[in-house]
Amino acid sequence: MKVERLSIPEVILVTPPRFGDNRGFFSETYNVDRMNDAGITLPFVQDNQSLSRQKGVVRGLHCQLAPYAQGKLVRVTRGAIWDVAVDVRTGSPTYGQWAAAELSAENWSQLWVPPGFLHGFVTLEENTEVQYKCTALYSKASERAVIWNCPELKIDWPVSEADAVLSDKDLVAPHFSESKGWFQYEK
Repeated sequence: MKVERLSIPEVILVTPPRFGDNRGFFSETYNVDRMNDAGITLPFVQDNQSLSRQKGVVRGLHCQLAPYAQGKLVRVTRGAIWDVAVDVRTGSPTYGQWAAAELSAENWSQLWVPPGFLHGFVTLEENTEVQYKCTALYSKASERAVIWNCPELKIDWPVSEADAVLSDKDLVAPHFSESKGWFQYEK
């Protein structure tokens, strides 16, 4: 398994090998020992899957507060996304910074988004399916969001505001400055 730390070291890109032949391929997409070796040590308790029918669908930026703070291991099984993690841990040396990677069915990469980070993505192709493992169960009372195109974050999204397709809830999410204190950085 290939392991890459992105510009924020806690955000990890992992690419499991695929073994192909004339029938197709086989890939071990999750192995607890290999993930632990990569630095992904929290247990997963929930799997989610989404389908976005249009190119330009933006989902995020989302997180959940403690005690339901979620780490997410995100992968794409059809299509492609540009996946973003934003450090929202007050006191962190990378507070307010973001890291991103393209995930696709073709490149087979997965992104580890640790607890204490906002997560969001935009679809780069129609009919994109995203699957992700979570380290905490969903809690409506704990969920929070920041507007995807917040000028404070300066995220270089590969979609224009005019072409972005968002949920009603994500359209009215607050700015990043309102997230201060959601998480504290721990060395």
